[in-house]
This record gives sequence, structure tokens and C-alpha cells, in this order.
Amino acid sequence: MITVHHLNHSRSQRVLWLLEELGLPYEVRHYQRDAKTLLAPPALKAVHPLGKSPVIVDDGRVVAESGAIVDYLVERYGNGRLQPQDEDGRLRYRYWLHYAEGSLMPSLVMSLVFARLARPPMPMLLRPVARLIAAGVQKGYLAPQLRLHLDYLEAELSERAWFAGDAFSAADIQMSFPLEAALTRGALAERHRHLKAFLARIHDRPAYRRALDRGGPYELLR
Repeated sequence: MITVHHLNHSRSQRVLWLLEELGLPYEVRHYQRDAKTLLAPPALKAVHPLGKSPVIVDDGRVVAESGAIVDYLVERYGNGRLQPQDEDGRLRYRYWLHYAEGSLMPSLVMSLVFARLARPPMPMLLRPVARLIAAGVQKGYLAPQLRLHLDYLEAELSERAWFAGDAFSAADIQMSFPLEAALTRGALAERHRHLKAFLARIHDRPAYRRALDRGGPYELLR
């Protein structure tokens, strides 16, 4: 039995979704973020030294990192499902599997960090300065970078229905989290109609809905 160590409102939601798409049995062990710091609880360090989620345990193997987990599950249990079979499609598939966390998520994470920079525990006297610094970084670097990426993704989905090709794949599952984060934070503009349509399509998938039932509240949908 596969065990998913699932942190609320996190990347591990897409691991549950992948397992539902594959029709695999699994159990979920739930962990809650600290309400103030938003960090994972120390209990996760008993599973993996970094104390982060997602982490799965399968036949005694501990597998961490979203992309590695997706790759492992599809290769071991997919039987050819959820990945393209042609060479060009496989290349696109691998690209998006790594792009989601390697290129897109850093800008979103930095944007979140700078948005919280002027909040406690920042001393009150320093908050005005921190607010100015954060606004400058957001305007001068983070916002342009995020627009660049989202416009690139919009152009990609204007040419095909799914990221790796014409068929839904695990690459779309991997890309879901950063795009949901972008939507939640108001980064998707009116011109990003293909990205919004992509999110609407994945949210309508029965396996996605079943994963929400197993995982619990998921604020990235707001």
C-alpha cells in the first residue's frame, strides 16, 4: 500500500490526484501547516530529513519531491498511461515535469515571500522600509518574470490542448499547482484564456474531485 504524507494546501494534493487517475489504492497521513508561519510541522522530519511534503512511502521506499514522485508512480504503475509514447511527446512531457518546479514555481514562491516581508516577525519600525523594498522587487523583477512565464504558457496551450500534446498526461498534473497558485494570487490576466480553460478542464476531472475528497481543504482553489 502506498502511503502519502499529505500536507494541507500543498503540492502533495497533485500526488493524490495522480494516484486517483492511476486507480491505485493508497492511504493518506494528514499534516497541518503552522497557522502563523505556514511551515510544515516537525513531525514530517520523521519521514524525510527536510520535513517537507509531498513524500510517499512505497514498499519501504521513501520518495520525495513532486517531480520525482510523479515520475516514479507513472513509470512503476502507469503501464504506458499518462505519458506520451512518441519521442517528441516524451521530450515535452519531461520538460514540463521539470519546468513546473524548476522555472515557474521560484517566481511564485519569491512573490509570496516578499508579499509577507513587512509582516511579523519583522519589527514594526522596520516594516515601512521592508514594504518599500518588497514593492520594488515585485515591480522591478518578480512581476515581469511572472508575466513572461505566464505569457509563454498561454502561447503553448494555444497550440495544443494539454502541455505534452493532445492527450492529458501526468505533466498536466505537475503543472497544475503553480498555475492554481498563479490564479489564486491574481496573476492570470484576461489574456490568459487558454490557461484558465486548462484549469477549468482539470477541475472537472472526476479523479481531481476524488483527490479533493481524500486530501481535504485546498485553499489554492480560492
